[in-house]
Amino acid sequence: MIAGFDHAAIPIRAVDSMLEFYRKLGFKISDNYGPLVYSVHFNENKINFHTPELWQSEKFSLRGPTAQPGCGDFCFVWNDTEQALSDMLKKAAAEIVEGPVDRKGGRNGGRAIGTSIYIRDPDSNLLEFIIYS
Repeated sequence: MIAGFDHAAIPIRAVDSMLEFYRKLGFKISDNYGPLVYSVHFNENKINFHTPELWQSEKFSLRGPTAQPGCGDFCFVWNDTEQALSDMLKKAAAEIVEGPVDRKGGRNGGRAIGTSIYIRDPDSNLLEFIIYS
């Protein structure tokens, strides 16, 4: 039985920019496997960032074979107000590419509706922040 979601991994290109951007978004950064893998943590979850030295290596096969930087599409639950989210995104110099807009999220079997705001990180991965009422 699947109990939860632990982590995802994506290849990244702009290592320093990505780490700084996610730090400004409030993620904790770990370099436990640096300089080949960094991870950004939120609550009990994380996203592993595979650096170019790792994902471009022919010896590294534990990844999607066609994954390239910018392939990520993540949705995070924001547990504060829309204004607080907007303020945090401004501090991170993140440009909103869509939203606020109503979207169905993963809660309640995919029937829960929240308000979503979308941005892109320095490698063009899509980040969605959903606020449930």
